Amino acid sequence: MEAIQQELHFQFNARYYQLGQIDGATEVWYVLHGYGQLAQYFVQKFKPLSEKGICVIAPEGLSRFYLQGNLGRVGATWMTKENRLMDIENYITYLDSIHQKEIGKRNIKTTLFGFSQGAATVMRWAMNGKINFDRLILWAGLFPPDMDFEKGAELLKDKKIIEVLGKQDRFITKDRMEEMMQLNLKLKINPTIIEFEGRHEIDESVLKKLHVLKN
Repeated sequence: MEAIQQELHFQFNARYYQLGQIDGATEVWYVLHGYGQLAQYFVQKFKPLSEKGICVIAPEGLSRFYLQGNLGRVGATWMTKENRLMDIENYITYLDSIHQKEIGKRNIKTTLFGFSQGAATVMRWAMNGKINFDRLILWAGLFPPDMDFEKGAELLKDKKIIEVLGKQDRFITKDRMEEMMQLNLKLKINPTIIEFEGRHEIDESVLKKLHVLKN
């Protein structure tokens, strides 16, 4: 007899980190980390923005693991190939809950920012969640290739889209660059592309440029 997969819904507690307060903020950035990172450290990279009056909110992947064996540093991931659709549904519910708690129906200029694995994650949230936003920034990551491109094109047609790439990023290969361009074409978008002399990392000087870059 084969085992049958069952599902249930239950209350789940999760954390996120925040720099600054929304009241009085010029805008809000939701920043989603990459594979193997933790929000409490990732959010620190955005201090230059919080010093400019921007409230930065850093959610965290719901699955955590040891980066090396069973001890030492811990990282988080948004999803894996195992039961991926349920992982996606869960993190969209989680991200929607953060947005409802922090902003709700208030009209506040909002930027969605995804780094590496967080790039596909933030786009899935934008498409399938309950979030209104003004600008989308993908840094060292791509749109999810399995997305609904017709729906995505409609969503993004009036949005400011920025893609940031490190020239020395070993994950941004020629093939990945070509895939990125093809995904942009499928979405019928013409994003602002920013390249910098760096690796798979957040660069403070580029962040400051993004802050002053007008929508």
